[in-house]
Amino acid sequence: MLKKTILSGVAAGVFALASVGEAAPLPSSALHVAVTSQRVMNAVTVSDDKRLFVSFPYWGGGSEPGPTVAELDAKGVPHAWPDESWNNRGHEHDLLHNFVRVNAIRIGPDGYLWVVDSGDANVGGKPNPPDGAPAKLVAFDLSSGKPVHTIVLKQGTTPHSYVDDLRFHGDTLILTDAGDPGLILVNLKTGQQRRVLQHAKSTTDERPMYAEGKLLISNGKPARVHADQLEVSPDGSVLYFQPSSGPMWKISTADLENPTLNDEDLSRRVSLFYDTPTTGGTVIDGQGNLYVSDVNKLRLLKITPQGRASVLIADKRLVWADAMWIDSTGKLWIPAVQLNRTASFQADGVSRVQRPVAIYTLDLGLEPQHRF
Repeated sequence: MLKKTILSGVAAGVFALASVGEAAPLPSSALHVAVTSQRVMNAVTVSDDKRLFVSFPYWGGGSEPGPTVAELDAKGVPHAWPDESWNNRGHEHDLLHNFVRVNAIRIGPDGYLWVVDSGDANVGGKPNPPDGAPAKLVAFDLSSGKPVHTIVLKQGTTPHSYVDDLRFHGDTLILTDAGDPGLILVNLKTGQQRRVLQHAKSTTDERPMYAEGKLLISNGKPARVHADQLEVSPDGSVLYFQPSSGPMWKISTADLENPTLNDEDLSRRVSLFYDTPTTGGTVIDGQGNLYVSDVNKLRLLKITPQGRASVLIADKRLVWADAMWIDSTGKLWIPAVQLNRTASFQADGVSRVQRPVAIYTLDLGLEPQHRF
C-alpha cells in the first residue's frame, strides 16, 4: 500500500513539474567551439589556473590512436596524462597503474584530478568478467602527476556494475552505477564503500530514451542507462540524481549518508525534483541552478533550485551534450560527444559520428560550484 501511494504521488509530481518556461534562449552565436578532435571526447575539466583536461572513452573509436586521459596544450594538442604508461592499455594487468575504461574526470574540491575508471565492465549485457580489471578511482596531484588516492571499488560494486560518474560531499565520494542501478558511497577517511538505493525507482531507467528524435537502441533492444547524472547543491545539503532517461530526483545528503537508514527508508526520503528528458550530462552552478542536456531536442535546460526550467540554448551541434564543467571564470564547457551516433547504438554496428567532435563553451559568467 505504501509503495502504491508513493507512485501515485510521483506520477502527479511529474505532470506538475514537466513544463518549461518561456525565457528567451541564447542565440546560436553564443556557442563557441573551444576544442575539436578526430576522437570522441566525453568529459572536460579545467583547473583554476586554466589547465585543460579531457578524456576519450573506449567506445568512441576514432581515426587516430591516442591517450585515454589527456591535458591539452595551448594549441589544443592532447598529451597523455599523467604519462604514456598510465594510458597504455597493453598494461591492463597492472590494474592500479593503468587506465582501462575511463568514464569520467573532474577536478575535485581538493584540487586533485579525479579519474573514474569503470574497468572491464559490460553495460546491460552479460556479467563483468570475474578476473577482469575492477572499477577504480584515482586522484592525481596536478603539480607532480603522482596518484594521491587509488580506490579499488570491489566492495561497492556488483558483477553488473558500470561505475559512471562522481561528485563530492565532504569526506564522502558519491558515485552512480549505470549498469546495476544504485549509488555508491565511499568514505575517504575510513575507506568504507556502501551501496544505497539499489534497484530503487530513482536509480533505475524505466522508460525509453530518445536522442535526435529516435529511440535509442542497443543490442537490438531499447537502451537502458541507470543511475548516471548527479549533482550536489552549493550548500552541500541536497543530492540531485537520475537515470539517463530521467526524471531527476533529490535527497538530503544527511539522509543519504546515514548508515542507519536502509534502502526502504531512503526511498521514502527521495522526492521528485524535475521530469527531465533523456539526458547526456549535467552541471550545477554556485547559485544552485542545474544545467541539463536534452539530447532529444539538442538543447540545454536551466533548472532553478525551485524546479523551474527554461531553455538556455538550442543548437543542432549539441548532439549528446555530456559531462559539462563550469570553470573559475564562469565559462560553461560542453562536450558534444555524439554517443547516440556511435557504433554501439546503430542497428548495423556502423558509426554515424560526424568528425571532428567538438567541445563548446558559453561565456555566461556563472558562479562556479567547487565546494563539495
